[in-house]
Amino acid sequence: MFDTTIINRALAASLIAGLLGSSAIAQEVGKSPWGPKDEIGRLNLITPQSRAAILGRIDGGRSYDLAVEYFIGMPSWEAAGDPPYQMWMTHTPHGTAVSDPMKVGKEMNDHVSYTGSAVSMYAHMGTHIDALNHFGLNGKIWNGYAAIDHLGDQGWTVTGAEKLPPIIARGVMIDVAAAKGMQMLPDNYRVTRKDLQEALDAQGATLQQGDVVLIRTGRMQHYENASAYMSNPPGLSIDAAKFLVEVGGAMVVGADNLSFEAFPAETENNYVPVHTYLLAQQGAPIIELVNLEGLSKDRVYEFAFVGASLKFRGADAAPIRPVALPLR
Repeated sequence: MFDTTIINRALAASLIAGLLGSSAIAQEVGKSPWGPKDEIGRLNLITPQSRAAILGRIDGGRSYDLAVEYFIGMPSWEAAGDPPYQMWMTHTPHGTAVSDPMKVGKEMNDHVSYTGSAVSMYAHMGTHIDALNHFGLNGKIWNGYAAIDHLGDQGWTVTGAEKLPPIIARGVMIDVAAAKGMQMLPDNYRVTRKDLQEALDAQGATLQQGDVVLIRTGRMQHYENASAYMSNPPGLSIDAAKFLVEVGGAMVVGADNLSFEAFPAETENNYVPVHTYLLAQQGAPIIELVNLEGLSKDRVYEFAFVGASLKFRGADAAPIRPVALPLR
């Protein structure tokens, strides 16, 4: 499993530097060009025109489910102290016949079987989207919202997962692993801007403003083995993230791993610089654990991306069920 002491030490160093007034921490959260009340960042790039344009190009053939399954024992951040996924039965046909919770009698329970279940999970499990409050800098998140003013016992009053609109946009997969002739990138591999550009060139693809850009490392092939999936994953570099947003115009960035960025961090004063750059400074949501294996197999690099997350009020993330629809 990933050694969380790396994170803890880097976080401690950042906090100490801040207390000492170190000038090393120069990063600040971004202010939205969409106004002081903006809570969705670059998702403002979705317009009626952009939705219509991409939906009008769908070929009507095959669709690709980009979500993973949730199951007991699935990859999770247990090493960081977060709860694993749990599912249990609240009602079973036999149990209902015995306890008769609806008070309808044995004959009715024998005739009408009743099955019910419940789940418990960390918000950052399975295919999910990070809201803009997931990571911040110096007590603030995207657009200058301060935790002291907007974070209560029941979550954030701004930028919660319930504020994220359905995402309908052009999607582009950048298959870095395939471009390198690999099934999967090596452990701890840090994807660079050069890697992304070479993969785009190999695919004959280009980026456009407002894209949902998804990076394939091949790590999804380990998904059924939580230990292998979570251990020392590859991820994005800061330069690669900047390339996607500042040069490519990406609206949302995603990948097929859970950490998204590679560890240990490239910077001494920030243990998750890619997350804070995208979420807190650029207002770009992150989608993690995207299953890109089907797209990779069929070499589908451009598509309509359609996905809506659950409306977890005040939450910093929520499950999302994205679908890729190839274009004409």
